[in-house]
Amino acid sequence: MEKRHSPLLLSILCLGIALLYVPILTLIAYSFNASPLVNVWGGFSTMWYAELIHNRQLLGAALLSLEVAVTASTVAVVLGTLAAIALVRFARFPGRLLLTGMVNAPLVMPEIITGITQLLLFVSMLQMFSWPHRGFTTIVLSHVAFCTAYATITVQSRLQSADRSLEEAAMDLGSGPARAFIEITLPIIAPALLSSWLLSFTLSLDDLVISSFVSGPGASTLPMVIYSKVKLGVSPDINALASLIIIGVGVCVIAAGYLMRRAQRQRELETKFP
Repeated sequence: MEKRHSPLLLSILCLGIALLYVPILTLIAYSFNASPLVNVWGGFSTMWYAELIHNRQLLGAALLSLEVAVTASTVAVVLGTLAAIALVRFARFPGRLLLTGMVNAPLVMPEIITGITQLLLFVSMLQMFSWPHRGFTTIVLSHVAFCTAYATITVQSRLQSADRSLEEAAMDLGSGPARAFIEITLPIIAPALLSSWLLSFTLSLDDLVISSFVSGPGASTLPMVIYSKVKLGVSPDINALASLIIIGVGVCVIAAGYLMRRAQRQRELETKFP
């Protein structure tokens, strides 16, 4: 029986895609605008990309955001994986309910509340231990706190669906628990680890509210700098930087999707032809 597509559903789908991608394409187009005014097209030019190279404030903020995002997402994936293993592999242990609550709390907590509480924590720690000073370290610690929750949920769902009998068979053949986990289970949950890292990286790179509370003098992330500049009017060099970020993220997403699909096909081939 031939399926007919509803014109209404297709219209809604096209409208949703347009609302998502038309602003992105518009931003990329205006990054090549020769006019300094956002709402006035002055012709095609790449001058703002050249200006961006000499804008040390934006480049410094972008580099800081990338360093924070890479560090925070890597630490969050490690901690999230350990937390997911504890929640999936151990049915009962002291503090399980507390760990579950700690994992789920950042998912529903308003960012402004999280930022205030972490600011108070760092100020108290600085008074008592003279550490940490507000800056790169405090931003990373704050981002690790909320990114770990997302990493735990992502890895936990994959671990629950993984076939543990393969790991048990490896242990029956002489492998230790650690080796069996690394050689059997880790490749199975690798797509979840990659997905959680990319999600954590994106959340960290995009964060504005929490970073504004816990950052210090001379440690402004890219969202903070962009927000402060946008309040005075959108600058074309910001459009150029945003376009480069969009292109970079798009390339990373396509590459990650390709690697995940290739790994899935490899597992299917190994299953059919062991």
